[in-house]
Amino acid sequence: MKCLILAAGYATRLYPLTENFPKPLLKVREKTILDWLLEDIDATGLVDEYVVVTNHKFAPHFSAWAHAHTLPIAVVDDGTLTDATRLGAVRDIQFAIEQQGLTGDLLVIAGDNLLDFSLAGFLRFQREKGASCVMRYSEPDVNRLRKTGVAEIDDEGRILRMEEKPAEPRSHWCIPPFYLYRAEDVPLVKKGIDSGCGVDAPGSFIAWLATQTPVYTYEMPGRRYDIGNLASYQAAQETYQGICR
Repeated sequence: MKCLILAAGYATRLYPLTENFPKPLLKVREKTILDWLLEDIDATGLVDEYVVVTNHKFAPHFSAWAHAHTLPIAVVDDGTLTDATRLGAVRDIQFAIEQQGLTGDLLVIAGDNLLDFSLAGFLRFQREKGASCVMRYSEPDVNRLRKTGVAEIDDEGRILRMEEKPAEPRSHWCIPPFYLYRAEDVPLVKKGIDSGCGVDAPGSFIAWLATQTPVYTYEMPGRRYDIGNLASYQAAQETYQGICR
């Protein structure tokens, strides 16, 4: 299994910290955000290569980080230089697939989120289902639901319908940017783009994919820290205690 890390954003809401430095490499406690994620994933023994897709502005930072790392990490530069010219997460996924020739099951994660639980349970869940899977959590705040991917699911956790940033959310199930595509569905990323699925938010492909093939949801057993602005970064620094196993 390969792991694709989405890190091509410009994190403008975290300026000045991220004006010239990538958000996933900011430190929380003694580790970078990205190292918290990768060390947990590596402990599962199921991933043999990591691919970071980033922009041209931040590619040197990630290359230096990867060079100093012990894990097998490839850095893919999507060539963009500004927030206004970014490809969008779904196009970045396809760009990395093409550049690295990615096949087989593919774990796709945002590189700027922290979790206080291990992803091992999610990976086991996907192997049991034998289908593409995503994580979910219940969000009671309607205003927050309007800013994320929201899914309707059946009694078995299969996505019936999903929408990114809905004006009128149809459920309280949020879908954070942690996805596991089964091997057969990896080639469908290009088909989804060609079919007109949204490309800015990574969940837009999942919303389309769920209309083509079963996609199941795994309820998160812990908390996700979405570091989107200076206040949330400060809160994570003060409260994050690492991964509970």
